[in-house]
Amino acid sequence: MSDALVTYEAADGIAVLTLSDPPANTYSYDMMRALDGAVLQARMDDAVHVVVLRGAGDKFFCAGANIKMLASVTPRFKYYFCLHANETLLRLEQTPKLVIAALNGHCVGGGLEVALAADFRFARKGAGRIGLPEAGLGVLPGTGGTQRLLRLVGKARAFELMASGRLFDFDEAKALGIVTDVIEAADGAAFMAEVRRRALEYVPPARASKAIGLIKRAVHSGAEMALGEGLALEREMQQQLFESEDAREGLAANVEKRTPVFKGR
Repeated sequence: MSDALVTYEAADGIAVLTLSDPPANTYSYDMMRALDGAVLQARMDDAVHVVVLRGAGDKFFCAGANIKMLASVTPRFKYYFCLHANETLLRLEQTPKLVIAALNGHCVGGGLEVALAADFRFARKGAGRIGLPEAGLGVLPGTGGTQRLLRLVGKARAFELMASGRLFDFDEAKALGIVTDVIEAADGAAFMAEVRRRALEYVPPARASKAIGLIKRAVHSGAEMALGEGLALEREMQQQLFESEDAREGLAANVEKRTPVFKGR
């Protein structure tokens, strides 16, 4: 699938979704609709096991919502725009497939909010800065930032980062637990090649992608539940896996002392 604002390329079990609106890959309602469609396409494609989200070019992952657009529309439109963006990122977060945000450039404002809905965030060393500066515009991070960041780094640290609105480098983001890893790469192409190599580690036959997907569902949904409810969810996810081909293969390979060959089903 190709769209002027989002491109979709799938190969070798990996779907790469690229946000494309130069120079900063800012998102509009139209881009979010395109991203929503791409997320659903990846979710429904049984041949896709990992989703990689990136920005076009080497300077920006995404600089957030298009400010000119926000300045020209009604408060009612802004509300529904934020509501749809939240729904899109929830769909990304709840899709039972590994999602990697490849931070190939600056990742600020709503761009970081998009990245926070991914499971892993890999950043290219020295390629940009990261942060939630919305308070400087008189607004708050309204695409999940206030909720996902506090769940990631804790209430006090999340509030400090959002209240100050400061931008910082990817190494500090890793130290804070916002970025999963910082990758040294000569250029954007080398960075994406390394991201792809890491993504392939989670694609069959090397890894049981269905198990990873259901672990993701148990973690994301269980985090919002009481312990008893979370354990019940865990049991349901486990039962689904007990009935899977990959569980039979994994258990048999362990007994036979050989390397399992997973199929993602």
